[in-house]
Amino acid sequence: MTLLGRLLSNRRAGETHMAWTRPNLQGPELLTLTSRQFDDGGAMSPEHCAKHIGGADRSPHLAWTPPPAGTAQLLLVVEDIDVPMAKPAVHCLALIDPSSGQLDPGALHARQPAAGVQPLRSTIGRGYHGPGPIKGHGPHSYVFQLFALSAPVDSTLGTTPVDRARPRTLLPAITAPVLARGRLTGTFAR
Repeated sequence: MTLLGRLLSNRRAGETHMAWTRPNLQGPELLTLTSRQFDDGGAMSPEHCAKHIGGADRSPHLAWTPPPAGTAQLLLVVEDIDVPMAKPAVHCLALIDPSSGQLDPGALHARQPAAGVQPLRSTIGRGYHGPGPIKGHGPHSYVFQLFALSAPVDSTLGTTPVDRARPRTLLPAITAPVLARGRLTGTFAR
């Protein structure tokens, strides 16, 4: 795997196609997103990494400043922008009750989420999936993006229930104005 990582070292998805840059998810950067487990740009611990590399796949603590009045729902998107693909890999997608000001570690678990959290389908599966980059590929950035939406995400997108929609279908279908947004980046390398 180390050889593969080195061969792909110059291939990275980048920020161009991440949720943050989507026209329908633009809004003022009024939310400050933090974690007790890592600083912005800091390394994430193995506890929050994927099981296949020895981690616990446990989502980190997240906290944010109060969203603006009129926020109906929060949307959390976690993306690996350094994956060697054309677009970032979505490691977590969740809808969160705006009255909760933080998520404890493990709150984004697919089968046992915290109260007020609705884990959705990601690129990898449902719920939080921690870092598990290719060995030798170098550091990967995992961008936690929080969007304060002025209306809840529709329960269905056409004929697909929202909890079954793929990120590439769900993210462009969000039409509610974004009242505020914030981001936090954690890094990990093998």
